[in-house]
Amino acid sequence: MNNALTAAAGFYDRALSMTKRLEPLGPLAIRLYLAPVFIIAGYNKLQLSDDSLGFWESLTANPGVVSWFGNPDWGLGLPAPELLAFLAGWTELLGGFLLLFGLATRLISLPLIFTMIIAATTAHWHNGWFAIAPSNPSSSAAQPLAWIGIEAAEESLENSVEVGRRVRAMKSLLETHGNTDWLYAKGSIAVLNNGIEFAVTYLIMLLVLLFHGPGRWVSADHWIRTFLAR
Repeated sequence: MNNALTAAAGFYDRALSMTKRLEPLGPLAIRLYLAPVFIIAGYNKLQLSDDSLGFWESLTANPGVVSWFGNPDWGLGLPAPELLAFLAGWTELLGGFLLLFGLATRLISLPLIFTMIIAATTAHWHNGWFAIAPSNPSSSAAQPLAWIGIEAAEESLENSVEVGRRVRAMKSLLETHGNTDWLYAKGSIAVLNNGIEFAVTYLIMLLVLLFHGPGRWVSADHWIRTFLAR
């Protein structure tokens, strides 16, 4: 019996050591996932202000984003909206490129984490958790939390019932009056909830990069560190 356990433990250790060789793929996958998300988010917060300047020099805060940042009635009501939009845009745009190449990964993760915290607590917090509202309570991720009596989860399931009713009503209208083959060709109907789900997901991924780095062999940080260690 002891020999079998020893052999099993040895096999497990050998298998684990083999997987460690693939560890750089995890941070690389996170970086490649996040990079385009932040690049396009930052680019959309900026605009070309002067065609006579170079591309990078002419990028300034987008007026529409500035208005949304500052307006207390239909926006976020933040102070110094032009400055914040400018900083958020450049942080996300440059941060996305730095993540792509794995350059200064831990350093850029900090302001990106801060940006995600601000986004979650200002733009999305009042909408709850889900980015897209579940329309079926039985398959909602809130269901296990409702089993243990969390009130917010139970409210989320009730919201899913109402979302399902509205989705069915929309589909009924479209089936009666629309060309559903064309309308559904790119996907079914979903109700945007705009909750904190995506912001928190990106935040967690950034925390992994902050604590574990961009990965060996597949990042500029690794090769710079290797060169400086010679």
